[in-house]
Amino acid sequence: MNYRVGDRASVRRTITEADIVNFAGITGDYNPIHVDEEYAKTTIFGGRIAHGIFSAALISNVLGNKLPGPGCIYLEQTLRFLAPVRIGDTIEAEVEVIEIIEAKRRLRLSTTCKNQDGKIVLNGEALVKI
Repeated sequence: MNYRVGDRASVRRTITEADIVNFAGITGDYNPIHVDEEYAKTTIFGGRIAHGIFSAALISNVLGNKLPGPGCIYLEQTLRFLAPVRIGDTIEAEVEVIEIIEAKRRLRLSTTCKNQDGKIVLNGEALVKI
């Protein structure tokens, strides 16, 4: 395995109205906090927010395409949702190798999503098989 503790990779995406609508359609999650601005204005967020798991899906993008890349198998993921993501936010999903388990061909990775202001909106850990 050609990985080192500390190896990192990331992707960025600006969240759009279409992303939220499409994600709701794909998952069937039409919670009004995501799709109904009038309802969302009455919540603690004061407006619509993206599905939390949408940000987590950006981590999957990094794992499957960059580090470790094509062919890896996602085994585990812990998530802590720390701040809302709104339409127009640019989210950077980053993974960092924190443990190499050579005997089982696995990597444990720190996973983080930050917004354009550097605020962490999500963090956790993933375990993948190479």
